[in-house]
Amino acid sequence: MILLCMAMLLSAPGWAATIMVFGDSLSAGYGLRPGEGWVDLLRQALPAHQVVNASQSGETTAGGLSRLPAALARHKPDIVILELGGNDGLRGLPPDDMRANLEQMVAMSAQSKARVLLVGMALPPNYGQAYGRAFQMVYSDLAKQRKLPFVPLLVEGFATDRTRFQADGIHPNASAQGQMRDSVLKVLRGMVKN
Repeated sequence: MILLCMAMLLSAPGWAATIMVFGDSLSAGYGLRPGEGWVDLLRQALPAHQVVNASQSGETTAGGLSRLPAALARHKPDIVILELGGNDGLRGLPPDDMRANLEQMVAMSAQSKARVLLVGMALPPNYGQAYGRAFQMVYSDLAKQRKLPFVPLLVEGFATDRTRFQADGIHPNASAQGQMRDSVLKVLRGMVKN
């Protein structure tokens, strides 16, 4: 009964969600001018909803886990877009630790009545096939296990196109931000119902 009431509320006309993006530099807009990042573009695409960017450049899943309780208390989101793990991978941290941190963040979000949209990442090939596969499987396995709405790859469609990245080869440039927004929006629209 509670789930039915919640579903009716979420699909009711005029319902405005608070959407908190909780990520790393890819969501914080590293190297971009104000207003250029995919989160800013998402905010423009969803004017009926409140989009809060609680991302932090350089963040790992361990750092995110320590920051999340305060962010949930402050913003009281209905939806958390969880985009973390890239820095864990770049530092070669154990995928099992990353998974445990992400699982705890999903559980914390659920306890605060927020639904989670999980956003995955991939590593450059120089990290090795075995590590890269284990890294990506953290996201797909967690999404499947917890039945989470899931964007498998934030840089889908341009991951190997160097012209869409800044000079560091890691951070997408302004030309890629709309595509990142669209990848998230495609899944998010089913959660906000408009």
